[in-house]
Amino acid sequence: MNGTPEDEDDVGDVIPFRSGDGAPEDGEPQGGRRPRPEPEPEDGEPQGGRRPRSGPVPEDGEPQGGRRPRPAPVPEDGELQGGKRPRPAPAPGPAAAEAEVIPLRARRRGAMRKAGLVSAGLVAGVLALGVGAVAVLKPYLSPDDFDGPGSGTVTVRIAPGSSAEAIGSTLAEAGVVASARSFVNAAEKRAVSDRLRPGHYRLRKGMAAGAALDLLLAPASRVVRRVTLPEGMRVSEVLARVAKQTGLSLKELQGVDQALIGLPKYAQGLEGFLFPATYEIEPGDTAVDVLAAMAERFAAAAREVGLEEQAARMHLTPLQAVTVASMIQAEGGTDEDYPKISRVIYNRLAKGTKLEIDSTVLYAQNRRTLKITERDTKVNSLYNTYVHKGLPPGPIANPGEKALIAALNPAEGDWHWFVTTDPAHRITKFTNKESEFVRYREELNKNLGAS
Repeated sequence: MNGTPEDEDDVGDVIPFRSGDGAPEDGEPQGGRRPRPEPEPEDGEPQGGRRPRSGPVPEDGEPQGGRRPRPAPVPEDGELQGGKRPRPAPAPGPAAAEAEVIPLRARRRGAMRKAGLVSAGLVAGVLALGVGAVAVLKPYLSPDDFDGPGSGTVTVRIAPGSSAEAIGSTLAEAGVVASARSFVNAAEKRAVSDRLRPGHYRLRKGMAAGAALDLLLAPASRVVRRVTLPEGMRVSEVLARVAKQTGLSLKELQGVDQALIGLPKYAQGLEGFLFPATYEIEPGDTAVDVLAAMAERFAAAAREVGLEEQAARMHLTPLQAVTVASMIQAEGGTDEDYPKISRVIYNRLAKGTKLEIDSTVLYAQNRRTLKITERDTKVNSLYNTYVHKGLPPGPIANPGEKALIAALNPAEGDWHWFVTTDPAHRITKFTNKESEFVRYREELNKNLGAS
């Protein structure tokens, strides 16, 4: 243990003074024979730099050797005497050493003794370890490692938050690398520990640590399926695409308990809340995991645009705002058209005019087409805005962030109609005149090849 052990004063061999005359214990040898007892000077001080010879102790004031000795001043601890610090006389044995202990010098002697013990311990430790020391240090200095790219295939999962050491252990347990330390050394040497990402990776057994590191850094080695959901897809289309591209069961996706997905409290179902984006689906992900990720992404977008606060400003509920955004998204056009389409919807709502949005009719029929007939506009559904005034009961698609922003921030204008006259080139025209609207419809039918 580093430091000074408890209850040790770090003074080396200091032995406290004994009470009495300072003589050694009976029978204790001194220089090979029993020492003659010597009188102890008062307060244990040396006189004249040496211990007085044994003899009768004179009474106070009695002359010694025919004359009265001149009293010498008693120096304070550590005070110079006669211009220099008194030097203690050499000790004839343990008893004398006890009487002449100087704490400061004793501390220095103890420190030197301890240093000697530490040095001796290191030497003895190295000599004792010998070959064993090499065996202990070898896994760190020269850890076991395979040669070459390995063979076969093994899928390894790297858990989130794994350190290089944890990843190395996982690889070693799977037989990918020979030792965890070889992988750690390779990652530290190349300073790429912070680039290692969680996920499932397709590796090989018996790989050199550097080769395994290369594959973990290569995106192609990651076992993951990416599903891209464009803006405006309906829930039925989203689930079908996820099932096809991930291998998850469509029936399982359709039967997910929606209470487990984390939908916003104002949502009436999945429609409108499976946010369009690209999702990475790894082995082991369930239908709940996938749909929950989409709902979580919607929640993030909703916070970003301030959906609930901005909807209240527009005198809409959050669900109504998402419904407007879904119609804007379903009608298409360019990003620049979205705020204008939003304004047309709000202008018609304000006047009490039916919305007559083609995409709502197609949603009611579960169809996708650019050609709407008179018969289509009469379909019996609450989503048919040719029949019912106001907004449909809920979203008709899954809108993206730009459509959400447009629903909450309509452009300024008095437009009452809009027609995508050239779908191939995404050209949409807006007007507040019914005559122009009729002409735009004719232009659309012509581009579609309709009579």
